Amino acid sequence: MLVPYEALSQLPSETLDSLMREYLLTQVEDGSFANLGEEEIQAALAQCRQALKQGKLLVEYSEEDESIAIRHHDQVAKAQD
Repeated sequence: MLVPYEALSQLPSETLDSLMREYLLTQVEDGSFANLGEEEIQAALAQCRQALKQGKLLVEYSEEDESIAIRHHDQVAKAQD
């Protein structure tokens, strides 16, 4: 089930930030995310939030696993085919 951005904007900002941080960590394979400064992390979070607003990234809730994750819209489209 896809969670609309409007619903995400109702969440406490800390909750959405944590979800976006988790997504960003999955995108960095070499662990370099830990070496970034707070300014770079905030910039990455802002880019992620913008991509969510634009629909480039989607939040998917799995009822089966009771999990939630951010996915690129291409990943979601392929899974639904």
